[in-house]
Amino acid sequence: MREEFEKLVFAGKIKPEQVDALIALAEVSYCMHKSWGFGRITAIDTVLSKFNIDFVNKPGHALDLGFAADTLEAISPDHILARKMANLEEIQKMAALNHMDLIKLVLKSFGGAASVDKVQEVLVPDVISSDWKKWWDSCKREMKKSGHFKVPSKKSEAITYTESEVTLQQRLLAEFDAAKGLRKKTDVTAEVVKVAGELDDLVGATTHICDSLNKEINSHRRTQPANSLDGVFFRDELRAAAKMEGTEGEATEANIWGQDVSLAAIISKLPAARHRRVLESYLNARPHDWSDAVVLLANDATPKLCGECVNLLVGNGKFGLFKETLARLVSQHQASTDLLLWLAKDRSDTFADIIGPEVFRAMITAIERDIFNEKKSVKLTDYIMKDQELLPTLIESADIEVVKDVTRNVQSTHAFDDMDKRSLLARIVKTFPSVQELISGDSGKEDKTLVVSWVSLKRRQGEYEEIIKVKIPENRKDISIARSYGDLRENHEYKSAKEMQRVLMQRKAELERDLGLARGTDFSDAQTGSVGVGTRIKVTNLNSNEQLDYDILGAWDGDPDAGRLSYLSPLAQKFSGKKVGDEAQYTAGVETTRYRIDSIEKVEPWIMPAEAAAPAPAPATAQDGE
Repeated sequence: MREEFEKLVFAGKIKPEQVDALIALAEVSYCMHKSWGFGRITAIDTVLSKFNIDFVNKPGHALDLGFAADTLEAISPDHILARKMANLEEIQKMAALNHMDLIKLVLKSFGGAASVDKVQEVLVPDVISSDWKKWWDSCKREMKKSGHFKVPSKKSEAITYTESEVTLQQRLLAEFDAAKGLRKKTDVTAEVVKVAGELDDLVGATTHICDSLNKEINSHRRTQPANSLDGVFFRDELRAAAKMEGTEGEATEANIWGQDVSLAAIISKLPAARHRRVLESYLNARPHDWSDAVVLLANDATPKLCGECVNLLVGNGKFGLFKETLARLVSQHQASTDLLLWLAKDRSDTFADIIGPEVFRAMITAIERDIFNEKKSVKLTDYIMKDQELLPTLIESADIEVVKDVTRNVQSTHAFDDMDKRSLLARIVKTFPSVQELISGDSGKEDKTLVVSWVSLKRRQGEYEEIIKVKIPENRKDISIARSYGDLRENHEYKSAKEMQRVLMQRKAELERDLGLARGTDFSDAQTGSVGVGTRIKVTNLNSNEQLDYDILGAWDGDPDAGRLSYLSPLAQKFSGKKVGDEAQYTAGVETTRYRIDSIEKVEPWIMPAEAAAPAPAPATAQDGE
């Protein structure tokens, strides 16, 4: 091709210095463009001075030769991208049967080193179409056993391949010796512990590592207590794997904790994966006073660490101490956002006597405190908004006045933006509809009062008293007893008791709403100029000429079979406001009935205030409001 390209130089279509680059591209046929990615040269048109190139996402693209020489990089046919384009099936077979050959090919294609992300980008999804993680975990195990690959602990660092073989033990010992500082040496020791059974000379490696590690630990016991403790952990684990005894005079876990150090200071400097081990170490070193420090730590910990603290306390008979402290922190609004997030996620019936509206108030305070201290933590806020059942669960057993206070807290707080506030208020209204007036402020715009007889009011009040004083306490006992039976997932008594709890709380909310709107009356002030509450009417069914008597009574007094209609019922609404001689039409299903008002009188005084003092009659069998 050189002769053809030189002719183009003579014709002034390309520059002399571009010839070698074009020859290289023409010989390998594969190329890489900074923006269009990998491609294959399918044709060379020297007449029009162009390459025809199939880029992955731009097939059949024509590119001027001069521009191609300046912007394209020649790619070897042995490159993983070229191999995929030439014979994808062969590469897929290699991925299934020869993991190391494929990884070697990828690394060599990129100069002997590539990050995990780069390997994944090259192979997924065309080569590895499913379960990349499982495939890659298998590859890592094989690479660590091989003497040709170096797999770093950090995902962002490159995996490297070398032709000369280095045993696993040689590589790890070299990494350990090259590591600078106690922290890095401990990290390498942790890797050695994981593959201890695969080393050629475990005893020799353990002796070398522990001798060096002990020097670092002794040098940094006071200045780096957290790293020193971590070093002791992995030193002892490595020794245990090699079945070797410790060295006299070397630092121990008790030595570290015996210094003037705090649990919180130590654990905050170590990864989350070590937290459980640190807590257990602290318990063993401080058997008499460990619990107070662990309880305090729970309020200054991540939700995951808080869970570890609770597990340690429960497992060692100190759950009561934690629960008492948790209740105090919630009531005093001193609980942290992370502790409250843990409680929100857990919220098991173990904490039933703590879970309530005060928890939500404490959440608002904690979020506001973080905002004031410029602590950029939104996990609790996000969880509150995401978990649609959290707020209803916290307020479902509260008195209506407490719920109103919570509503005001939501309206006035800076912990949530306006959209989130509206969402939270909607959840409150769904659980307690009666707070809608407080939110909308429209109580003066529309009269929502319920006119009720004294007897029906007394009956509803009695039902409410029975629910809050008898049924709810009994239900709580049922839940507690059922919980003691064990596994809640298969505990039918527990599920039944919880379902009854939901029914009772819903009825409690309904009664609170209705009783808050109710106005008792004896109907003595009823007017007879037109049909209204407290009137007795005689009507004629014009369809059948049948004469009927109806008492139009309070919202909860309906009993159509006895001739009593709630003023809110559909039929009473048709009569409402009509005068003697007027007609009314009432449609039920497909049938329309016409009525004529023949007379209007006051109801007989069968419902009077004095009756409210008498025992409430049994609930009417007919549905209220008919």
